[in-house]
Amino acid sequence: MTHDTQRISSRERILQRLRERHRPSSLPEPWETRRRFEDLAETFARAVEKVGGEAYLCDSWDEVWARVDALLREVGARQVVVNGEDTVSEVEWRERYPHIRWFYVGKDEGDLRAFCAQADVGLSGAVAALAETGSVILESGQTLSRMATLLPPVHIAVIPREIITTDLFTWTAERKGEMPAAITIVTGPSKTADIEQTLAVGVHGPKLYIVVVGP
Repeated sequence: MTHDTQRISSRERILQRLRERHRPSSLPEPWETRRRFEDLAETFARAVEKVGGEAYLCDSWDEVWARVDALLREVGARQVVVNGEDTVSEVEWRERYPHIRWFYVGKDEGDLRAFCAQADVGLSGAVAALAETGSVILESGQTLSRMATLLPPVHIAVIPREIITTDLFTWTAERKGEMPAAITIVTGPSKTADIEQTLAVGVHGPKLYIVVVGP
C-alpha cells in the first residue's frame, strides 16, 4: 500500500467515525430579551448621560432645530461633515445654515479625509439605538463614512425615537441575520485612564450629543 493510499484510508476512517457519531441538532429559539423598560427613550437618554454623552428628547422638529442651533453655536461650527443616512434632508441643512461649509459624504467632491480632519462637527443619523447601554449603531457604506463621526471633535446624531430598542441582542435578532459589512457601536465619548486610574474623557474621540425626535 502506497503512502497516499494509506493517508486516504485513514482520512476515510476518521470521516466514517464522525458520521456514525452524528447527532441531530436544532437551532436555538429566537432571542427574546428579559429586560423591560417602561419608556425606552427615557431609559436611553439616562444611559447616554451615564457614559458621558448628552441626550435630548424632542417631541417636535421645532425643538430639534432649537437644540441643534444651540449646539452648533456652542461649538462655533464653521465646517460640518454629514453622513448620507442623516435624518434631515441635505437641502434643509444647507438652507438653514448658509454660513456653514457643508460636506455630504458620497455626494460632494473633494478630499473627505482632509475635510473631516478640519471639520468642527460630524453629523449623522443611526440605524439603531440601545436603551440598555446608551449606544448608537452606525453603518458604513458608500455614503456612510466612519471618518465623519470619528475625526471631528463633536459628533451630533439626530435619530427618530422608533429606532430605539432594548439591547444589542434584540437588535441583531430583529435583523434576522441581515447584517451590514461593518458597523460602529458608539457608547459615549472615548475614555482612557493613566496608571493612577485618573479618567480622561474625549481624548481619543469626539464629544457625543444625541438628539431624539418623535412623540
